[in-house]
Amino acid sequence: MNTLKQTLLGAVLALGATTALSTAALAQKVVVGVSWSNFQEERWKTDEAAIKARLTQLGADYISADAQSSPSKQLADVESLISRGATALIVLAQDNNAIMPAIAKATAEGIPVVGYDRLIEAPGVFYLTFDNKEVGRIQARSILKVQPKGNYVFIKGSAADPNANFLHAGQLDVLKPSIDKGDIKVVGEQYTDGWLPENAQRNMEQILTANNNKVDAVVASNDGTAGGAIAALSAQGLQGIPVSGQDADQAALNRVARGTQTVSVWKDARELGKNAAEIAVEMAKGTEPAKIKGATKWKEGAKGIELDTIFLTPVPITQDNLNLVIDAGWITKAVACQGVDKTKGPKACM
Repeated sequence: MNTLKQTLLGAVLALGATTALSTAALAQKVVVGVSWSNFQEERWKTDEAAIKARLTQLGADYISADAQSSPSKQLADVESLISRGATALIVLAQDNNAIMPAIAKATAEGIPVVGYDRLIEAPGVFYLTFDNKEVGRIQARSILKVQPKGNYVFIKGSAADPNANFLHAGQLDVLKPSIDKGDIKVVGEQYTDGWLPENAQRNMEQILTANNNKVDAVVASNDGTAGGAIAALSAQGLQGIPVSGQDADQAALNRVARGTQTVSVWKDARELGKNAAEIAVEMAKGTEPAKIKGATKWKEGAKGIELDTIFLTPVPITQDNLNLVIDAGWITKAVACQGVDKTKGPKACM
């Protein structure tokens, strides 16, 4: 009888211990580690502020690391975030292939990963971004509208970032018919290492030299590369020819207002950051990627791996609708319209 009592008591104690452990696990503080590729681009500070604000509202902690454009440092950064107690990761990959060992380590330790704005093609990763092909289409439509014929240049993003190819595919969706017809001649096409403006400027300078400055339009893939291209154009007295971009950086929106950049595609980073924080917290608490509200299946990456994804909607910003970003509090009128001739500038600056 005593043996039976001891056995039952042991079972009850074991059950109690298991329950206590489970409760402790469920009550574990959510710590979201964010691995940034770099902070050179203005927009990532906006993303970070949105992520931090939403995590605070959700009662979660934020830790981060800046890879400073180094794929090897980003690997070390992710390992550091894990060792610092991250229960979920948000990763803005500098190089989608180089990041894979870090993602494998996180997966092995049961830490969910949100691929932030740039594709990380690994099973279980949640992919959150804007529709990058549509961003490319918007850029091309905006340039084609004002320059339907002539010598075109493509200043693409980083070859190590799949987004660069998604953007270019979208651009070609719009421009290929005109290229095939001969209305548009592509006289230059370059990837931009690291998305760095100085690399874009150097590439644009080389293209201008090779073509005796006979360039009529530049399809640049983001505002940083647009800024580099415009610097090269301005040095040759060619400022004002159509140039595209994306991210709605403040400097770019001012260039739009002043007429040196035709369009910047606005991807409201505040919404992207907010969504990323919410998804990371849900996954940290055990929600499967497929159960995230609004998630759809997608497998158009180079490896064909099916991922759960959410694509947000981009908006083109030109002189005609510059008021949208001002009214939304994305930028002040004073900053957007600095240096604009109010007698000739966009209505938003009047």
